[in-house]
Amino acid sequence: MRRLLLASSSPYRRELLSRLHLAFDCASPEIDETAHAGEQPEQLVRRLAHEKAQALAPAYQDHLIIGSDQVAVLEQSILGKPYAFERARLQLQACSGKSVQFLTALALLDSRTGSTQVDCVSFTVHFRDLDDLQIERYLHAEQPYDCAGSFKAEGLGISLFRATEGSDVTSLIGLPLIRLVDMLNNVGVKVP
Repeated sequence: MRRLLLASSSPYRRELLSRLHLAFDCASPEIDETAHAGEQPEQLVRRLAHEKAQALAPAYQDHLIIGSDQVAVLEQSILGKPYAFERARLQLQACSGKSVQFLTALALLDSRTGSTQVDCVSFTVHFRDLDDLQIERYLHAEQPYDCAGSFKAEGLGISLFRATEGSDVTSLIGLPLIRLVDMLNNVGVKVP
């Protein structure tokens, strides 16, 4: 079987991919993730997922390389990773009572042939009305500062939601496994 390479240093993506019980390696791609002028959120994540996979192809010439990227979009503005308490608090205050769309792009590059499959999976989170005390308690408990949108859906962050909407909850965590299995099947890798 062809070797799989996850083009990511994310522990969340690594944990998700391990659910498929396939052997894989990980490497961190070094790319510029700055949005291009006028680039829409879906265009951005599709481009970055593809570039992450491509960046590692020269060093991994006989692999199936998985690239992924995600953005959270609130009222047509991208929410990045907060990296600190105060930015996370401001993000969650802005999300309170609103809906946030998460766009997670996925690329599967066959480094032997250069062929690539790219797709984007959308998932919407509808937030509860949150007060400042709820937000602060949550942030102190979970410290989701490396997560777009300032929450961990796989943990206590679920308590912040009124509802969710989408076909693949793993896309919310950063790697849409349902779509990835489709892509792997397309290149002859059967799961399980």
